[in-house]
Amino acid sequence: MGQMEICKDEFGNRIDCPKHNEDVTENIEEEEEKVKKKPCSHEMAPPQYADLGKKANDVFSKGYHFGVFKLDLKTKSESGVEFTSGITSNQESGKVFGSLSSKYAVKDYGLTFTEKWNTDNTLATDITIQDKIAAGLKVTLEGTFAPQTGSKTGKLKSSFANDTVAINTNLDLDMAGPIVDVAAVLKYQGWLAGAHTQFDSQKAKFAKNNFAFGYQTNDFALHTNVDNGKDFGGSIYQKVSDKLDCGVSMKWTSGSSDTLFGVGAKFALDQDASLHAKINNKSLIGLGYQQKLRPGVTLTLSAAIDGQNFNAGGHKVGVALELEP
Repeated sequence: MGQMEICKDEFGNRIDCPKHNEDVTENIEEEEEKVKKKPCSHEMAPPQYADLGKKANDVFSKGYHFGVFKLDLKTKSESGVEFTSGITSNQESGKVFGSLSSKYAVKDYGLTFTEKWNTDNTLATDITIQDKIAAGLKVTLEGTFAPQTGSKTGKLKSSFANDTVAINTNLDLDMAGPIVDVAAVLKYQGWLAGAHTQFDSQKAKFAKNNFAFGYQTNDFALHTNVDNGKDFGGSIYQKVSDKLDCGVSMKWTSGSSDTLFGVGAKFALDQDASLHAKINNKSLIGLGYQQKLRPGVTLTLSAAIDGQNFNAGGHKVGVALELEP
């Protein structure tokens, strides 16, 4: 029999002996085995119907502000209230539009309060409760009021999502007859199938009947849709590398020979700068450059060029500045 090892500290008190290397290795192997036995984390929930094809749409929309001068400011108070303000000047019409919103979250109760105002003198209030009535369920009550005209609107929105399905409803609170909007997306091993319908109770008919089908991974997304049986669309998104994102988009209408086809790309020059470019089959070219000047300050320069009428003018430029301290 081996002798029992006795260890003491510098004061002569008996202490636990340090473990030998083989004991440490054995413990590490036990911990690794426990990790292997842990169940895998759940997959991400499928996107809402309105977000199908979003990755490709972002390639064509983000980083461009044609024909406007835009300034956005986001701040957050010490009490946790988030403020967002923005002003947009349209170069063609000369109209200036501004907005201001505040957002406050009561996390203990899953509540979020949002108030909005814009230069059209429209007031809006949203109250949202999430994951408290049921896990994955979000309910929002929206209301708007225009003091000048006395116009009032109200909407009750709800959305539910888990690993395989995403459902959202939108009920227009119109006493003359509400408009009911319902959409659902199913997901199975990356494949997505969605349907969206809208029922107008005043006219007692379905105003929208839309269907979509696609496939999505972290680096690739395929989306097709049919709206009301006559408007067709499709898009492809591919993350070619850590720096390059590409997108292809196509739209056409049944009974018409007019087809819109476009390709776009975003290239990250570094962590703070990126180039954006897109072109469609009508020779409309969009160019954009985005630069983070400092933490919380982002400048976007963009231009829209009509390639078919290059010498005729009418090209548009845009500048946007985003501030988020």
